Amino acid sequence: MKLNIKNETGRLKSVVLGQPKSIGQVPTLEESYDAKSYYSIENGIYPKEEDIIAEMTAFEKVLKKYDVEVFRPNIIKDYNQVFARDVAFVIEDKMIISNVIKDRADEQEAYRKIFEKVEWRKIINLPETAHIEGGDVIVWDDFLFVGTCFSEDYRNYKTARTNEYAIEILKEYFPKKRIIDLDLKKNDKVPYQGVLHLDCTFNPIGKDKCIIYKDGFVDESDYQLIIDIFGEENCFHITPEEMFEMNPNIFSISPEVVVSDETFTRMNDFLRNEWGFTVEEIPYREISKMGGLLRCSTMPLVRE
Repeated sequence: MKLNIKNETGRLKSVVLGQPKSIGQVPTLEESYDAKSYYSIENGIYPKEEDIIAEMTAFEKVLKKYDVEVFRPNIIKDYNQVFARDVAFVIEDKMIISNVIKDRADEQEAYRKIFEKVEWRKIINLPETAHIEGGDVIVWDDFLFVGTCFSEDYRNYKTARTNEYAIEILKEYFPKKRIIDLDLKKNDKVPYQGVLHLDCTFNPIGKDKCIIYKDGFVDESDYQLIIDIFGEENCFHITPEEMFEMNPNIFSISPEVVVSDETFTRMNDFLRNEWGFTVEEIPYREISKMGGLLRCSTMPLVRE
């Protein structure tokens, strides 16, 4: 397989979609590793496996409607494998194997059959102390946006997934990219007060547009930099409630087509009526209760 990911929206040819089966028991509060899951467990609304299967089946159906080749990881018994984005990610023709948090360390073995399709020279294994997950990495032509946490309390946050060392290594592998690190607000228990990954607060769509949540960034200057790059008129701003519902985390099949949650009425209507997108709506409310949405569920391998 010849990997090719130059941006977030080129016509999708092949992708890994996470695995909804055999997710196991509802975690305890102590076992949760993101704020949205913590909230769902605490309020007794953590999703059921049959609902997760139904939602991911609907997603796969849309992908196949557009002739996308869909790979799935092997099933690990009683293990949450919904969010493929964080296991590995592709930049240009290279696959970077993430150093995920220890709670998810077993997940990568289930991707072995997919990794074996990639030429070994094109796979990058990071040093053990370089922490990064695909949800924090947004490829946008000459730009590489990377969400991180510069807080002195980095090691104490379960929601801090990408560190400065990993960013330095990306700079070595992709010297021609303009790498922009963005300091994200973190909170392990209150989903309104922090974001898990960069794609929960910022996501490019189309050829020159983006969805953005201003208060996901520690420094307003980081937010302003994105506005300057894309232009105010090309940025769709979301509310705190829409951030909580995970509106930024939609998924592009092409520059013209996005897959979105059917409940994102304000945003979906705007994308259709103001920006001319085709919006494929599917139910994804249950999966959102685990701290991720559509982009989180995917690992794009090849785009035109």
